[in-house]
Amino acid sequence: MGKQLYFPLLALLLCCLFSVPLAAQNTGIFDAHGDIGPVKHPGSLQYDPRTQQYTITGAGTNMWFGSDECHFAWKKMKGDFILRTRAQFSGKGRETHRKWGLMVRSSLDTGAQHVNGVVHGDGLTSLQYRKTSGANTEEIKTNVNGADIVQLERKGNTYILSVARNGVPFISETLNDIQLGDEVYAGLFVCSHNADVTEKAVFSNVRLTVPAPADLKAYKQYIGSQLELMDIATQHSIIVYQTPGSIQAPNWNTDGQSLIYNKEGKLYQFDLRTQTPSPINTGVAKQNNNDHVLSFDGKMLAISSGEGENGASVGYVVPRTGGDPVRINQVGPSYMHGWSPDGKYLVFTGQRNNEFDIYRVPAKGGDEVRLTTAPGLDDGPEYTPDGRYIYFNSVRSGMMQIWRMGPDGSNQTQVTDDEFHNWFPHISPDGKWIVFLSFLKEEVDASDHPFYKHVYLRLMPATGGPAKVIAYLYGGQGTINTPSWSPDSKRIAFISNTNLLFPVFPMEK
Repeated sequence: MGKQLYFPLLALLLCCLFSVPLAAQNTGIFDAHGDIGPVKHPGSLQYDPRTQQYTITGAGTNMWFGSDECHFAWKKMKGDFILRTRAQFSGKGRETHRKWGLMVRSSLDTGAQHVNGVVHGDGLTSLQYRKTSGANTEEIKTNVNGADIVQLERKGNTYILSVARNGVPFISETLNDIQLGDEVYAGLFVCSHNADVTEKAVFSNVRLTVPAPADLKAYKQYIGSQLELMDIATQHSIIVYQTPGSIQAPNWNTDGQSLIYNKEGKLYQFDLRTQTPSPINTGVAKQNNNDHVLSFDGKMLAISSGEGENGASVGYVVPRTGGDPVRINQVGPSYMHGWSPDGKYLVFTGQRNNEFDIYRVPAKGGDEVRLTTAPGLDDGPEYTPDGRYIYFNSVRSGMMQIWRMGPDGSNQTQVTDDEFHNWFPHISPDGKWIVFLSFLKEEVDASDHPFYKHVYLRLMPATGGPAKVIAYLYGGQGTINTPSWSPDSKRIAFISNTNLLFPVFPMEK
């Protein structure tokens, strides 16, 4: 699948391998930065590789009429892409119409054609565009005031602006038939709206995603993967590892310093300190998929591998560090998802008689017990740390929603009831929070959780209450199929996806 990229220890070597100037380390994912138009005060860009944040200082009289003045950090791009950030101004500022935003330009000329998603100093959030060189700028105002999450997607000659205040889903505006040419300049900008002053904005969670091609063959072809860590309190995320291949479903080990994920039928331990993976010996289980889960004490690993009849997935238990696996299921498909806190039982999703249901089985092997019987798909079972409940997702209401039940299958109760298809509830080790994956109902069927879609990670209190968005990303299958909380309940690990066309140096020591 291509050479994996290890960061940051080999950053200098990678610069040579990929023929990328060393200066790229100072501009993050962007090629360069500079002023657009005859600004009075030069702007600047600072990139912090530790936090992966960009601070842009910019001047300029305006981004309007037939010409623009601003400071712009850009990357040349061809084809479709998705540019996203969370950002805010630094300081109170002088002008209510100072601007930060995402921009796609046909050139670096001051009067170039462009499309941009703009947040003004007074909170006005809009889609602005110039159809022809030197023409007056036009605008579509959104219904969101003071957005701090902005996404601009290019699909051919269509541009989609999606905006939100952090924690809520996107609201989108679409602009059709804008001809900017195949190769464009895409990036971040700041304009002070006052020639005599400069303004500063800080951009976090910046992602430039190249999506999967329309003709990609699902489950046979894959695009690249990014392993991300998010701080729950701030929702700030950093990329700690990238690979052109498909890695999926990170589990966080109890040492807090390493993760487990699957890739191409194998399982790997990933050391966060050295940012390097190493294979886990799983013996006869050689077709491991993304349903793998650690016991609460962190000593044992339940895995799912295609060694059943006709290649069906069946469950095994193996030491976390590797060894000879013990087969748990006699029949498949079976997908292992959760351990009981005492380590005596496993819960899994099993297909029996053309129905997918939740089952419990002794961790040492034995007779399985069916816990759900409702028609339709039940999936993703996971015990709470106190053992009182098993959470799962079920399509029985018509939408895929989060449910819970007693450990014996009793009192099955719906937990979420909204306009998203919600999958894979994971309970924090301290028992206070639940994080889960949400698909857009316009993009997927209720019983499907495919790769390479616009998805949200959402968080809700374990005691109940509204869910809020904590991550806006391109992913889906493999993003967070299995428990991925850090042992201190402060962070989560997840996978986002992009067609890796350029190397990134996300962290330096």
